[in-house]
Amino acid sequence: MFGTIDKSKGLLFVTHDLDQSIKATMRKMQQEVEGLEENRLLNTPPEDLKRYMVERHGITPITLLRDKWYADYQDAAVDVRHDPMRWIDDRSRPVMVAGERVEVRIPFEGESELFYAKANTFSLNPPRAVIEKNEIVLRYETPADQPRDIRALVDQTLKEIEQHLGWQRPMIDAHNQSLPQAAEQAIHKRRERLLAQSQRAEALGIPIRRRADAPKTYALPTVKRKAVPTLPPATTAQFKPEPALTMELYEHILKVVQDMALVMERSPGAFKAMNEEALRQHFLVQLNGQFEGKATGETFNMAGKTDILLREGDCNVFIAECKFWKGPKAFGEAIDQLLGYTTWRDSKTAILVFNRGTETSTVLSGIDAVAKAHGNFKRVVTWPHESGFRYVLHSCGDKNRELVLTVLVFHVPK
Repeated sequence: MFGTIDKSKGLLFVTHDLDQSIKATMRKMQQEVEGLEENRLLNTPPEDLKRYMVERHGITPITLLRDKWYADYQDAAVDVRHDPMRWIDDRSRPVMVAGERVEVRIPFEGESELFYAKANTFSLNPPRAVIEKNEIVLRYETPADQPRDIRALVDQTLKEIEQHLGWQRPMIDAHNQSLPQAAEQAIHKRRERLLAQSQRAEALGIPIRRRADAPKTYALPTVKRKAVPTLPPATTAQFKPEPALTMELYEHILKVVQDMALVMERSPGAFKAMNEEALRQHFLVQLNGQFEGKATGETFNMAGKTDILLREGDCNVFIAECKFWKGPKAFGEAIDQLLGYTTWRDSKTAILVFNRGTETSTVLSGIDAVAKAHGNFKRVVTWPHESGFRYVLHSCGDKNRELVLTVLVFHVPK
């Protein structure tokens, strides 16, 4: 893909076309998604896989570290046969005179291959330099009897290099900004296709047996110029689809809960003496008034002392813990309690925090700090709410089984 002639001449920003290289990088990401072993892909949370693809196929632009540059001066014999100001009979052979060799090195960060990439805007007279590992090397040889202003030459060359890097930056930024969505689409498309194939295979009613020579794992190709990120841990065991509570239904459950909180605010006298269990009963009444139970008439029920459960078969689909705010330590224990109940992939959970008398900012900052510091924390979910947060945690012992945790803070009258 990349040429070598221009590199050997020291010419920068002419070897290959940056636009074509960016398109090739996007195709490589899509090919990598398609190349992942089926169960490996299905058993890995899509968000984790997307983050991996973005890190792996993002392009890091070059930044010159001018404040860390340095130079080396040496006495050296200099060849002046091509100097038009000198009278030389035979210019076919080296003509050596006393002089000095100056080498200026400028460290940089970013992908060195970009020094050979031509942006959509470019110059017909590109700068010259040697790229060695993470340094630009500028070399000058000067006869002792004809000293030159090396600093002016260095400044001019770096100015030209910075100009070309500036032309590259919008193209690189556009790629990096579009990469997350492109990765998400590629992952979603293949997951949907694999799940549909699985359903058709089950409907066929014939045992499926893989060929003995079928690949069991996917070997990642090496990537130059940057450290290779590691695929999120997952298993290649047979993927088994599990029912999940939809986000739409999850949001509706939370709305019912928040509407009940408005009732508390409007009738403070009726709730000021209630403990956790009594408050939870009011939430259960409202939830079961909205959702039809299957056999018992109660879709939502109590298990243990402070939780609200929505079950499907023998598994917990939705879990809500009702807790009075008693400080960060108690809140961390509430998270641990939730994790002990979750059994399904994509479980939806909530912690309803009842606050009596503590400053709201203190409660909110305590909740956020504890959640992010928890050993099962994975990421924050964007969920604008003035008195709540949303996080993704993983279940105990399996980072690929994720649960959504929404925390809501309600003010209970004293």
